[in-house]
Amino acid sequence: MPKIAFGRGCYVTDTDGREYIDGSGSPAVFSLGYAHPEVNAAIEAQLAKAAHGYRYTFTSDPLERLTGLIQSQTGPGFEHMVFVSSGSEAMESALKIALQYHWSKGDSGRTRFISRRRSYHGNTLGALSVSGFLQRRRPFEGSLLPVSFVSAANTYRLPDGVGAAGLVDFLADELEQAILELGPGHVAAFVMEPVVGAAGGVVPAPPGYARRMRQVCDAYGVLLIADEVMCGAGRCGTWRALEHDGVNPDIMTLAKGLGGGFVPLGATLFSAQVGGPIYAKGGPNTGHTLTGHTLACAAAVAVQEIIMRDRLVERVRTAGARFMAGLRQRLGGIAAVGDIRGRGYFVGVELVENRDSKQPFLPGLRLHDRIRQRCMQAGLICYPVGGNVDGERGDVAILAPPYIATDEELDEIVRRFGEGLELALEDIGQR
Repeated sequence: MPKIAFGRGCYVTDTDGREYIDGSGSPAVFSLGYAHPEVNAAIEAQLAKAAHGYRYTFTSDPLERLTGLIQSQTGPGFEHMVFVSSGSEAMESALKIALQYHWSKGDSGRTRFISRRRSYHGNTLGALSVSGFLQRRRPFEGSLLPVSFVSAANTYRLPDGVGAAGLVDFLADELEQAILELGPGHVAAFVMEPVVGAAGGVVPAPPGYARRMRQVCDAYGVLLIADEVMCGAGRCGTWRALEHDGVNPDIMTLAKGLGGGFVPLGATLFSAQVGGPIYAKGGPNTGHTLTGHTLACAAAVAVQEIIMRDRLVERVRTAGARFMAGLRQRLGGIAAVGDIRGRGYFVGVELVENRDSKQPFLPGLRLHDRIRQRCMQAGLICYPVGGNVDGERGDVAILAPPYIATDEELDEIVRRFGEGLELALEDIGQR
């Protein structure tokens, strides 16, 4: 790998002087790009005061300010939150809060989770347990929590015998059957990504899906956990990804775009209904030494204030449509491009050997790795992943530019991605 020297805006330069445009925010992290002067100034100002006040000794202005900023963007239903240092920690906290909620209500038998195939929720053992991502789970099988998995909500790759019009009904019935098989009194929560990130390659759920999942969960007293670590905090053109679907989860996780990659930060948000029984018994039993890190919160306050001031979520929503159209125009003539999908500045390009059958390329070709290499040679950072079909087969490239990307920079990303993709396909004898 090249060695990073410095970054400015949407561009990164390595120690050999080669410049790259970051077309994926690395893994959808850099919402404001690199070295934003106002964020850097906020970090310096906080360091001059105190880097951190330990959570059992102090609260802080940055923590309280960030809490208010998030609540102003999410609207009601997220009265409580815990700040951690990563998306994986945020998901671990979400699972623990769900379990503690049921325990606090005297319903300690609710210990099981249901999640979806082709999902990814983090690298800690609990978060990995609810992840349907074979490649990342395999070394740890046997030490993961017992979790039930239901089908992915993917209109491009439908379950056998299910048409697009019947997909939501099928998935709702499947979730209900999974709850009934476990026994409703044993299920703590259903976990879902509103727009699947790395595991599926940017897969938005079909219209009406989230609302139906909410209804099934409510019918059986099961909590709904929305993992918005990758797709949230404005990435999809609404601050909450599920805002697009008009649904509130009971628990929601954030990271990546929340702090913009300046200082590690994640958050777990939960409703007053969930928090009531927990706080009646003392409060959520989750978090670590650096939970609510003061410097991280100060950096995130600066990030979120800039996003609000500059109306960047609206920019993502409107320019995202133009970005998607540009990709479709540039890639439409490439036979190996099977699907281009997403929301806002969160787009997945799925590659197939045959468009009609949607047959993926053989995993031994390592097409996603070739795309990464060829795009880097073309001066573009993108985020290719493999195994999106069944854990072994499937190649997708994710594009998730910083929210500050201009029209010209979006066009440059489209152009360079097209060049890199064509070269990668030539490497395996395809165009």
